[in-house]
Amino acid sequence: MPEPINPPEDGDLEPVRIPESDLDSIEASVRKLLDQSAEQARQLDSLAAAPPASPFGAFGIPGFAGMPPQGTTAEPRPILELEGEEYEDELDALSDWVDDFLIRVYGAEVTTAAPWCPQWQEHSDVVAWLHALWLAYQQHKDPEAGLAGLFVWHRDFLTHAMATVRAPGGPLSACMTDPDRPAHRLLPGPPPSARTMTAAAGELKENDEPDQAGG
Repeated sequence: MPEPINPPEDGDLEPVRIPESDLDSIEASVRKLLDQSAEQARQLDSLAAAPPASPFGAFGIPGFAGMPPQGTTAEPRPILELEGEEYEDELDALSDWVDDFLIRVYGAEVTTAAPWCPQWQEHSDVVAWLHALWLAYQQHKDPEAGLAGLFVWHRDFLTHAMATVRAPGGPLSACMTDPDRPAHRLLPGPPPSARTMTAAAGELKENDEPDQAGG
């Protein structure tokens, strides 16, 4: 059993002396901890300032032009609601996706049963369909859509949209039906309803009456 340490008779304790080599080691450890703390603070500041990484990297799928930058709160809008330069920029981005991905992968042979148009951008209804399909694609390839996200896109969006756009009696039925004969023609749509025509005629008559009265 170790003998107890008795304090000095005068009451003063002897100072603890640490070898100089141990002091150097302790000082180095403290400096290392301070450096690590400073580095962690810099990393936290960097993560707080930088935008989040693209969510599509894990799928190996590149992003397409026209998509809002990561970290923004912009919400997608139907393309036919856009105007001017905003519409043209969105149409350019949509064209890149359709020509470089959609038609290259899913564009079956052009036939009378599956027409296509090299100037599909001139068909407003086709633009609206393909733009909606593109928006759905962006949503369902996001990791948050889960592993079945792209399957849902194929089942619920791709098949239906392509069948409608390329139907034998659809919006492109008067365009190219032979891959060797490019063609484009806009089909005339139905006239306004009788109710709209009657209302327009009434407004025109009201506008003409003051002129006739003044004459």
